Amino acid sequence: MNIRVVADPPRHVLIWMLIASSGCLPGGEVYRINVDPAALARREAFVSGPVRSAARLNVVVIFADDLGTNDTSLSPGGAVKTPGLERLAAGGVTLGQASVTAPICSPSRAALLTGRYQQRFGHEGQPHERYARNALEAFAFRHFIAGGDWQYFRPVAPDQEDVQRQGLPKSEVTLAEVLKRSGYATGAFGKWHLGWNDASAPHHRGFDTHVGFYEAYTLYQRDVDSPSVVNQRHDDVSEGFIWGKGRTGTAQLVRNGVPFEDDGYLPDTLTREAISFMEAHRSENFFVYLPLQNPHTPFQARKDLFDRFADEPDQNRRVYKALVASLDECITRVLDALDAKGLADDTLVIFLSDNGGALYTHAADNRPLQGGKFTLFEGGVRVPMVVRWPRRLPAGQRYEQPVSSLDVFATVAAAVGAELPAGLALDGVDLAPYLSGENAAVPHEWLFWRAEYAQAVRHGRWKLVRDTWHGTSALFDLETDPGEQRDLSATEPTRVQELSAAWEQWNAGNRAPLWPHVMEFRFKANDGREFWYPL
Repeated sequence: MNIRVVADPPRHVLIWMLIASSGCLPGGEVYRINVDPAALARREAFVSGPVRSAARLNVVVIFADDLGTNDTSLSPGGAVKTPGLERLAAGGVTLGQASVTAPICSPSRAALLTGRYQQRFGHEGQPHERYARNALEAFAFRHFIAGGDWQYFRPVAPDQEDVQRQGLPKSEVTLAEVLKRSGYATGAFGKWHLGWNDASAPHHRGFDTHVGFYEAYTLYQRDVDSPSVVNQRHDDVSEGFIWGKGRTGTAQLVRNGVPFEDDGYLPDTLTREAISFMEAHRSENFFVYLPLQNPHTPFQARKDLFDRFADEPDQNRRVYKALVASLDECITRVLDALDAKGLADDTLVIFLSDNGGALYTHAADNRPLQGGKFTLFEGGVRVPMVVRWPRRLPAGQRYEQPVSSLDVFATVAAAVGAELPAGLALDGVDLAPYLSGENAAVPHEWLFWRAEYAQAVRHGRWKLVRDTWHGTSALFDLETDPGEQRDLSATEPTRVQELSAAWEQWNAGNRAPLWPHVMEFRFKANDGREFWYPL
């Protein structure tokens, strides 16, 4: 952890700290967790409605965590040989320009499972258990905890009731709820990160079974001293919290909300649970959501996989490669299970990551893309993605038009012929006609991003990234400059105005964030300018 000590604060600062140390923080915005009553009524009516039958089609969505586009052998010269992903791609379509709606975990997951931009319903940032309760804590956060590229932002905190209510709003319909209405058995196995309160828990949001954890992270192996794992710690602001928390609180393992413990290596345990669920429901349609933690921190690699990369001299990167290899093993086991049960031809499998590689770990390498997790550059929002549907889509193909994680919901719903709630407006599209070649149009003419002052918009080849807090912006031509190295805003002012106007029009239909951010991350672009991202 980076510790920054400030010596001899000014007297007026000390006096203010002492006066305010026992009271709530003054002023600022008011954050309340509330939902759209019409949307809530629509969801409640929908989930209580009659179950319809669907055509024979299973659905498996595998969601990696912080996996960059260059981490696997889906990319030429990728860091790790991943035969499982290669096998999936050989039987399906690899999407070369897939993006997610946020370069951080929780809002990206909210969009995936609802098919809607998370800004539509206020799930814009990471839920936080802990806020500064007074000026003394705010001072300590800013000057003793944050450091380097991290900074504590502002003394604003929701009340405790609303802190506990953070999570996917009850008004939103999940893909699992839609599939349950179509007679599916639904199971989630892994990281949730969409709230830890009862209303947000996966077993109350359409999943019959959830085995996993609610937090952004947990230990891969409970016994950190086990000879079967290799631990690699990092010197950044989050590491002390992650290792210190272990498997307690929101990072404990739960089965439908009931805590349990497991001494195995967690990705293997979760994959085994997912396969058992598939076996138990092989005679009916099933939906398996497998959001594995790999290769998110904490870096804990299985020793046998760590040993596989003996030619990697950097231990940090060696552990990272082992985490990617573990992810690929899990994918292979799922594919093997589908083959063994004779279900492969009747199963739609979708694989993608929640955001790009995390450069702050010094293990991921997103080049030639600029940036990574916590940035709206391509390295932060472009992700590996594969769709396999043997009875509908061609095998071994690549698709190079812009698609989004928003499309997972719409694609699955259309594939199974699911009924949707009346009035539900999805932002994603059914990809099947595009990937099959039936529709030659572009799935998305426009894509948008917002995290308060961090904003971006893409229209075809053009992408505008801006930080309205610092007044920094850049325009890129992704067709000639996919690595976003050349800012063209000075020579294309009309283009900047066009993209900005489109972003403002899109944003007019969005809500304000339901909870504030706590930290900010600074990224220095290739030209030295700073772009910040709220967390």
